[in-house]
Amino acid sequence: MGLFGSSRGGQPTPPPHGRPRRPRPAVVPFVAPALPTPQADAAPARRRDRRGRGLRGPLLPPGAPAHRSRSERFDDLVLDAVEDVERTWARQLAGTEFAVEDVPPSDPAPWEAGGVPLGRCFPAHAGQPARVVVYRRPVELRAVDDEDLADLVHDVVVEQIAHLLARTPEEIDPHFEGR
Repeated sequence: MGLFGSSRGGQPTPPPHGRPRRPRPAVVPFVAPALPTPQADAAPARRRDRRGRGLRGPLLPPGAPAHRSRSERFDDLVLDAVEDVERTWARQLAGTEFAVEDVPPSDPAPWEAGGVPLGRCFPAHAGQPARVVVYRRPVELRAVDDEDLADLVHDVVVEQIAHLLARTPEEIDPHFEGR
């Protein structure tokens, strides 16, 4: 006979785990949902998450110090360093773009065989403006604290601008510390 049945009297034996079987649900025919009416579309529907707790708000208020992400704070450090340098070199840096990327590309330039670059400069070429790129993750990994990070970002920006303008970093910033 079957797995849970017996050949005696047609009475099924209980399943081996001791719990009675649940009855199978009846087959329910599929009914297509009604099409929305123009009146129902007039009011915007409030959406809730799947547990019914409502939409999540911001975790921190905008005035809190931790509201800004690390990448946003890093961008601010780069902008501060660029503003410091542009005070004296604005004419030579006109049209130069400054950017932040997370990591350098995996194909290093031939002169970068010594390690991971912290930044790169790209001279103007074929209608493209000159660009200075600072790589956020390698710079953050080398900094000890926030003050050291600000100094390192400033040094990287000054070095890349010096390379772009074919000058020494000390000419670009007399207070250049060089690491």
